Amino acid sequence: MIYRFSDCVLDTSRHELTRENEPVHVEPQVFQLLAVLAGSGGAVVSKDELIDEVWGGLNVSEAPISARISAARQAVGEAGQAQRPIRTIPPRGLQMAARTS
Repeated sequence: MIYRFSDCVLDTSRHELTRENEPVHVEPQVFQLLAVLAGSGGAVVSKDELIDEVWGGLNVSEAPISARISAARQAVGEAGQAQRPIRTIPPRGLQMAARTS
């Protein structure tokens, strides 16, 4: 599946992320997190859903989750508090705020 959002393209079949047509290296869990958000169709994804999808339901502390979310934001070029394209919806979860296609 190919998801296009902001200036990024996420190709899940090739396991590739590009931003402004340049490849962006991301760790596997960061890629999976982006894939879950992009595949949600704009729905809010809860922390429990992320743990199920990205960590296979393992008991994970808040620190690695926050670190992966931060890395995902950096990978898609998010700067500061803009929260585009990844939006935090307290206390529900995360949402891919940018339109995906």
